[in-house]
Amino acid sequence: MIIQMKKNSTKKEYEKIVEYLKAKKLEIKDASTDEVRVFGIIGDTSSIDPTDLYAFDGVKEVTRVSTPFKKASRSFKKKDTIVKLKNGIEIGGDRFIVMAGPCSIESEEQLRIIAKSVKKSGAHLLRGGAYKPRTSPYAFQGLEVEGLKILRKIGDETGLAVVTEIPSPDLIPLFEEYVDIIQVGARNMQNFHLLKALGKCNTPILLKRGLSATIEEWLMSAEYIMAGGNENVILCERGIRTYEKYTRNTLDISAVLAVQELSHLPVIIDPSHAAGRWNMIEKLSLASLAVGASGLIVEVHHDPEHALSDGAQSLKLNKFTHMMEELEKISDVLGKKIK
Repeated sequence: MIIQMKKNSTKKEYEKIVEYLKAKKLEIKDASTDEVRVFGIIGDTSSIDPTDLYAFDGVKEVTRVSTPFKKASRSFKKKDTIVKLKNGIEIGGDRFIVMAGPCSIESEEQLRIIAKSVKKSGAHLLRGGAYKPRTSPYAFQGLEVEGLKILRKIGDETGLAVVTEIPSPDLIPLFEEYVDIIQVGARNMQNFHLLKALGKCNTPILLKRGLSATIEEWLMSAEYIMAGGNENVILCERGIRTYEKYTRNTLDISAVLAVQELSHLPVIIDPSHAAGRWNMIEKLSLASLAVGASGLIVEVHHDPEHALSDGAQSLKLNKFTHMMEELEKISDVLGKKIK
């Protein structure tokens, strides 16, 4: 439910209705601007008749929100959310943010080579898997804690913020110590125990869309995090499972436009997991910029033929450089900045 106050309403009138709603154990989400005072009501509002609220002085309009997600809803917040990192990087603004690095952190030397190169090419964040939830229990599972330490060290050396995937709630304190963005992988998108725990931390969350999740289910998962108090959520479209087998997944690029209509949260694209083929990544990345995404997360490896995971969908260093050059060529036309 959303309440808009009259333009000439007073602070006392606003506080009176807020006090009434809080007494009913409802949460207030202020979405006011300089021009208008608007706030949302979160909780079980079924017992409230919207017409009763017009009895309060200063109330102009009361609207029920039909979507099951509230804090993530565009109805609750018209202005786009911009997630700000400690190093000043902003995701969701007029800059197209690129996160790049290997699927798995294999060694300090490997990550340093890749990080230096992607930094030089214009990447804003370093990605790398320390914990690797894999389909097969026999596949490389990552360097775990040692991988986190390497990621932080190389990120500090190169001046790149870092992002990596978390597999379970017990690791949150460790991740908060070492990373700038905590990634929730596709397989964990509906791990509600994990989402609730992440809602209590202060680190921004990158929430990947589940393998076959609808957009509403994806936004409801974001709602779990936001309901816990952490509203710094970045959505990531990484392709969904369809009947098509030529590509690893099917990139739902229209999801960017759908999310922008339904939600104020920034959304980025992962073309690597969407296609599963390195030769498609550049064109899909250009399309991501054109459709209005806030950025990319791309897999890059200096020696993909010998990568311990996802070599087939990893760009070589020179290919990543070329992609960044192509993105920069069209960014100004589309009103976005790359560097």
